[in-house]
Parts: sequence; C-alpha cells; structure tokens
Amino acid sequence: MMQYTPRRQFMQKVGTLACGAAVFTQSTFAFAREDATKQKKPDTVEEVSPVEDLMREHSVLDRILLIYDEILWRRLPKNADFPPEVLSKGADLVRRFLEDYHEKLEEDYIFPRFEKAGKLIDLVQVLRIQHRVGRQLTDVIKRTTLQTVKTPAERDKLSNTLRKFVRMYRPHAAREDTVLFPAFRFLVSTHEYAALGEEFEDKEHALFGKEGFEKIVAEVGDLERMLGLNDLASFTPKLD
Repeated sequence: MMQYTPRRQFMQKVGTLACGAAVFTQSTFAFAREDATKQKKPDTVEEVSPVEDLMREHSVLDRILLIYDEILWRRLPKNADFPPEVLSKGADLVRRFLEDYHEKLEEDYIFPRFEKAGKLIDLVQVLRIQHRVGRQLTDVIKRTTLQTVKTPAERDKLSNTLRKFVRMYRPHAAREDTVLFPAFRFLVSTHEYAALGEEFEDKEHALFGKEGFEKIVAEVGDLERMLGLNDLASFTPKLD
C-alpha cells in the first residue's frame, strides 16, 4: 500500500483545487460568452402584451384630456380664441381610436372574461355605462364649430360637456390601469394572454396601418401644436 507523505498529500490537494478552479473558470467563461452573444444579437421588436397595449392607449387619452383642459380652464373662461377645429378633430380622434377601437377591445375581449368568471362585476358594469355616456359627450364635442364657440349659451354648453368628459375619464382610465388590467393578467392562461396581444396588434394595423399607434400619437401632437401645448418644458412650474 502506498504511503502518502505530508508533501504528497499537499500536492494532491493542490492538484484537486486546480482542477476545480479550471472547471469553474471554464464554466464562468461559458456563461460570459453566452451572455455576450445574447447582447450582440440585433435589436428585435418585442411583442406588446394586451394589457400594455391598452395602457399605452390610455396615454393617448391623457394627452387629449390635456387639450380639453386647456380649452375648458384657460380659453373658454377668458373668451380667448382657439381654433374650433382642434376640438372637432380631437373628438374625432377620440371616436376613431378610443371609442371605436380601444373601448371595443375592452368590451369584446376584457369585460366578458370578467363577467364569465364572476370577477369585478360591479366595476365592469360601471365601465360599460361610462363608455356609452362618453360616446354621447363626444357627439356634442364633435359638433363644435366657429359659430358655437362664439355664442355664450353654446360656450357654456361646451364647457359643461368638456368638464363632464374630463371628470369621468380620468378616474375611468386610472381604475382600469390599477385594478382591472392587473387582475386580467391572472384571469387567462399564458397562451391566451399572448394570443390576445397578437390579435390586438393585428386589429390595430388593420384599422390604422402598420404604424398605427405612432400615427395616432403624431395626430395628437398636431393638435397640441395648434394650442401651443407641444413644449413639455412649458409645463415646468417656476419655484420661488
């Protein structure tokens, strides 16, 4: 039987540690190469989830509400001039993109699943009612002309309509973003969730073209420029 001297035992331990270090080093390099390979891949467009799609469409609504706010609180009370077509065009955008598309997606794909599962029924019912009321308010705003904004009675009617629209839709969108949409993610399977994202995108492209969302955002930007609201820095308050 071979007798191990202290030196032989020491050298054997060193050899074992060296082998282990080599294995660890090779594994580390392998992971590093794999990570570097992933980073070097060309940028790809990630699929937008259905909830993310709906929430970014709410951002379009937010910018239209800003336009309505400008007219409601800054222009009408001071009898200040503004292009009346900014309202008719804004309301037309609300009708085409938010009511006929965005809200229809919610009514056809989101609300029914909650109703079938018996979840958030009261909230869904209120949201459905507000969609119908919103369309009625949009009908009034769409009829805005140069003549109506110069008549005191019509200006009051317009102010009242804008006030109702803004007051309803800010909490409406906020409740969907913070309650309904997060709950929806756990209401459907992963496969169904991904399939809905693709279906939403297909419908958007069919209605508004390949650059559908970007084109809609550009339309909102044009309306903001008509009122001088396009400079984000102008909204920064001056502090004492």
